[in-house]
Amino acid sequence: QVQLVESGGGLVQPGGSLRLSCAASGTIFSVNTMGWYRQAPGKRRELVARIISGDTTTYADSVKGRFTISRDNAKNTVTLQMNSLKFDDTAVYYCNAEIRSRRYAGLTDYWGQGTQVTVSS
Repeated sequence: QVQLVESGGGLVQPGGSLRLSCAASGTIFSVNTMGWYRQAPGKRRELVARIISGDTTTYADSVKGRFTISRDNAKNTVTLQMNSLKFDDTAVYYCNAEIRSRRYAGLTDYWGQGTQVTVSS
């Protein structure tokens, strides 16, 4: 079994910063893509940023230049540094990882429980 545990959400003023972390644990042979998604009230879940095992990154246009995703392959963790936060960044943020539990197993998508980020003055 695999678990993704997130931390670091909270309340911040516009222009402030937050750092989200996610750690994968359990039966893990390898981790492919890791990423962050978010879902605001009444909206669909959307990709924020993702990073593949070779450190290639993808960002949503709305966060480019403000957010930075990074990972520690040895610890199976992914971090999202969020700077210059805006009201529109308010959402529940979910960690996602594509994980192979055993050498010859297929990739399985796992999700964290979500962490609330609220940008408010």
